[in-house]
Amino acid sequence: MFLSKRVQAVQPSPTLAIDAKAKALKAQGVDVISFGAGEPDFNTPQNIKDAGIDAINKNFTRYCPVAGTLDLKKAIVNKLKRDNGLEYIPEEIIVSCGAKHSLYNLFQAILDDGDEIIIPAPYWVSYPDMAILAGAKPVIIPADDKNGFKITAQSVQKVITAKTKAIVINSPSNPTGATYSSGELKAIAEVCVKNKILMISDEIYEKLVYDNFKFSSTASVLPEAKNYTVVINGVSKAYAMTGWRIGYAAGPREIITAMAKIQSQSTSNPTSISMKASVEALNGPQDEVEKMRAEFEKRRDYIHERLNKIEGISCSKPSGAFYVFPDISKLLGKTFGAKVINTDSEFAQYLLETAKIAVVPGSAFGADGYMRLSYATSLELIKEGMDRLEKTVKQMIGNGK
Repeated sequence: MFLSKRVQAVQPSPTLAIDAKAKALKAQGVDVISFGAGEPDFNTPQNIKDAGIDAINKNFTRYCPVAGTLDLKKAIVNKLKRDNGLEYIPEEIIVSCGAKHSLYNLFQAILDDGDEIIIPAPYWVSYPDMAILAGAKPVIIPADDKNGFKITAQSVQKVITAKTKAIVINSPSNPTGATYSSGELKAIAEVCVKNKILMISDEIYEKLVYDNFKFSSTASVLPEAKNYTVVINGVSKAYAMTGWRIGYAAGPREIITAMAKIQSQSTSNPTSISMKASVEALNGPQDEVEKMRAEFEKRRDYIHERLNKIEGISCSKPSGAFYVFPDISKLLGKTFGAKVINTDSEFAQYLLETAKIAVVPGSAFGADGYMRLSYATSLELIKEGMDRLEKTVKQMIGNGK
């Protein structure tokens, strides 16, 4: 066996696996409705596409600085000041091949064998495995829907040890759509600053908030917080640019320099064409972002209402991102026909086989008894998907024991 112990300790991304399975079934002609992927169904705005095409036509197709082009770094600096009230210089910014790549570089740069990193659950599937790949131990803090799927300063303080190096804060959250107010973030930041713990603030869904919620960056809630925070963001979700693969990090210069060192020995620079398009995304008109956000809010309202009308399912109302995270625990442990559904994974498999609906089980996010549905798909497909789900659950309850 030539495989390392660390690679054997991690799992492939379950969200990508579900999405791949749904696409494979569609390719076979199966009428599958996928609620699996965390990807906007909108097209990249035309002005951004034009900037990418212009970069190709001007032959901007060669190697670039490892940590990103200066014009994109300046655009990120301006964005952080304009939207978040944060002051950075280009040397405190790194551009990577997606926000996931930024996170991976960061984990590699700050974590040593035996370090602990606090991760609230439900969590994005990659956080714990990234920590394991860096030799660290993920310390999970559970948060259920009674607490709005959010942790508190008190729950953070309880798990801090001499080995605690960092904490991940994801607001708005994948998979729950939960958002932290500035006051909630400030309380957590006070604990982290006092204990000299680095806050990793994943803000990739920043632009997708609802009900007039005001987004706050972790780095802005306390005067000292910026020195203890690395902000992670990107263009994938807000600008429907998932395939362009551009993410970025902003933080203390020493950490950013270390991340660039790692990047120089792995991918080198992000795609030159994508960086030019991203400059236009951040500097150009933001009208399309608001149009997408407003449409996502309509879809959220619809899917949330439909889910809560289905017997055996309850769903809190998310205030950000484009996911709902309903509780399906009342449907588990029953016999439906000849099939026993004991886990959320078995329930997800049952839905795919019976209703031709693809969802992601909550256990993939560290929350058994739930499922995640992405409403980053058309309202028409959401309606059809909810009809299928309702019909299937009714049949399950009618036939179940």
